[in-house]
Amino acid sequence: MSQYFETDLFRYVILPIIYIAIGYLFYQLLKMMVAKIFDSHKIKGKDKKRVDTTRILIQNCLKYIVMIVVLLFVLNAYAIDVKSILAGLGIGVAVVGLAFQDVLKDILAGISILLENQFEVGDDIEVAGFRGQVIFIGLKTTRIKNYKGAVKIISNRNITEVINYSLNPSLAVIELPIRYESDLESVEKALTKIAKTIEKKYEQLKGPIEIWGVDQLADSSVVYKIAVPTAIGEQFKMERNLKKEFKTGLEKYGFSIPYPQVEVHYERENI
Repeated sequence: MSQYFETDLFRYVILPIIYIAIGYLFYQLLKMMVAKIFDSHKIKGKDKKRVDTTRILIQNCLKYIVMIVVLLFVLNAYAIDVKSILAGLGIGVAVVGLAFQDVLKDILAGISILLENQFEVGDDIEVAGFRGQVIFIGLKTTRIKNYKGAVKIISNRNITEVINYSLNPSLAVIELPIRYESDLESVEKALTKIAKTIEKKYEQLKGPIEIWGVDQLADSSVVYKIAVPTAIGEQFKMERNLKKEFKTGLEKYGFSIPYPQVEVHYERENI
């Protein structure tokens, strides 16, 4: 039996596979332990997203550490002097640092994003004109998915300026045109009554609807601006709902929303 363990088949094929299998199982065990420690099911709100982000980053770090350790064991199985490798690690780190300086910048940027709490998994952010929800933060890249389902993968070092829409409640803002002939005092009373009805209808609203008043004197209408705080990421949906609700409500009160019209005047020539 001892002769079997000394064969080339065991040493160069089976033993590396065993090391890889043990490394994989060990990583899965560590991953489960981290998931249990950072259990976010009992946590709500921003703290939940922060815990999820921290868990993902730690799991990624552990994955790379286990991969390096397994690689050293596999090299040792192939009779490669691992001690010499470790002894020359200082020089190797310098060489690798020069060769992979962009990767190191990504890793440092990823750690900085987490420590500074710039954004977290689940946040609605905008980077370089691309807006969407953060679905993954890794040591090297961050992934953002927009409302169309497109996913943008950005190197962490390139994330220099971020607009985070999840730090405060979102704001739905609409413009509502009213005919010039309408009595504005009556219009505002109707808008207030309609707003009270809408506030009772939608749970996504995080505050009262505010009638900001006349915002524009347009070509064919007086334009009111209306705003309301909403749940994070719900502002666009609520803007569509508000337009529908206010149009329907104004029609019930006898007001109609104008549309552009063109008047043509001409003179008949005397024959």
